[in-house]
Amino acid sequence: MDGPLLTIDREDERPLGVQLVDGLRRGILSGRLRTGDPLPSTRALAAELGVARSSVVAAYDQLAGEGYLEVRQGAPTRVAPLAMPPAPPTRTPGSTVVAGAGPGAPATSAGTGLATAGTGPRATVDLRPGRPSTARLDERAWRAAWRAAARRPVPDDTAPDFGAPRLRAEIAEHLRHARGVTCSPDDVVVTAGTSDAVALLATALRILVDGTPRVAVEHPGYPSARRVLVRRGALETVAVPVDRDGIEVGALRGIRPAPHAVLLTPSHQYPLGGRLPVATRLAVLEWAEASDALVFEDDYDSEFRHVGPPLPALASLDRSGHAVLLGSFSKVLTPWLRLGYLVLPANPALREAVAAARDDETCPVPGIAQAAMAELLSTGAVRRHIAAAKRDYAHRRSLVIEALDGIDGAPLSGLDGGLHAVVGLASAGASARVVGRLADAGILVAPLADYSAVPGEGPSGIVLGYASPPDAQLAGALAHVRAAVEHALRPGTSHAAPTALA
Repeated sequence: MDGPLLTIDREDERPLGVQLVDGLRRGILSGRLRTGDPLPSTRALAAELGVARSSVVAAYDQLAGEGYLEVRQGAPTRVAPLAMPPAPPTRTPGSTVVAGAGPGAPATSAGTGLATAGTGPRATVDLRPGRPSTARLDERAWRAAWRAAARRPVPDDTAPDFGAPRLRAEIAEHLRHARGVTCSPDDVVVTAGTSDAVALLATALRILVDGTPRVAVEHPGYPSARRVLVRRGALETVAVPVDRDGIEVGALRGIRPAPHAVLLTPSHQYPLGGRLPVATRLAVLEWAEASDALVFEDDYDSEFRHVGPPLPALASLDRSGHAVLLGSFSKVLTPWLRLGYLVLPANPALREAVAAARDDETCPVPGIAQAAMAELLSTGAVRRHIAAAKRDYAHRRSLVIEALDGIDGAPLSGLDGGLHAVVGLASAGASARVVGRLADAGILVAPLADYSAVPGEGPSGIVLGYASPPDAQLAGALAHVRAAVEHALRPGTSHAAPTALA
């Protein structure tokens, strides 16, 4: 590469760190820096630019997390391979071959810029929600935690039903710092993720309730949780609509007879993205106390808040022993770990029911995994990872807004927190066509209809996750998403104006 790697403008109002990251990112995307090219050492580049070495280290670290650079101990930092689907091609009016695509390129439907069904490549970019990035995982800390767990004496028994004492203590301390929830280790139950937590509570409800328990669920809401409630607990579910903030408390109060519990996602409503205000949280707790019902609070995505401060967990506001907090490290670290927790309130009957349910099915999380997780929490590795990942996710969120905001007739929502976004569309049919066109282009997204608690009812659109793919791959995929959505909105396609989701 001829010329300097990048320049710093001292009169630019942007911080030096931002200029470093933007300059390097532009150099990579423009092709001036190519896959495998080595970058100067942090010390050499800092001296060349006259900036602090810590600024260059931070810039390299951020770009590595975004997928632009490969950083290896003892080796030069290099430009990473940027695998991404090609940008949506253009089509000249009246033609059936993609302009500029070259001989043998597949034909496209008129103006879509995407291959027709059956001609596209295999899926290359998975934008379905629920997949965090593992690029920021501190490999040293991860390996050290597992080594420390392996060095411990091998027990001759299963892990305690409620989980290893050390892990329960570390989770309690983590929640005190991260969510303002004051609980003791005795309140914590280790689970194999959210589904296991929901199944455990469903079984406990069966023990507590004479007859068939009824659980209110958000509509639209988390489909896996609904299925677990029905299949594992033999329960009835009652759909409660959500508004832009979350569950509609008036509709919840109107259910007769009152359900025995409600499952909700107040921190970041899944999938529409609303955040339940404090006043509404208190109203839910008042309803629970008056109805003698339980509140199952899935603290989904609470770690990644992009707009506004985090609100207190219902469990921290509960004074009557009705709120159960469900959490997971799947989105924080990796779903591969399959490790989460419950925090039980001061409710002796519920605790006895959960203990009885767990006695029949002992803790499903291997003891060595519990020991490793306790190590990751105690060393601060989890806290540091959340801080680093949050910066990456905030940047990728900006890419989503840049690519998809402002499409008339397709409102973008759900982005105030978490790792996914929703693009509203007029109908389930339009959503299905967009999902199909994207799949033909090698991009997977989820139809919003899949989240409906009442089949055939509810808002329409697509749900896409933005956390996992590297920046360049995400940008290419988002270009396809915009092309598919705009095609669905063109004159001649039957649609009505969709309702904004948030």
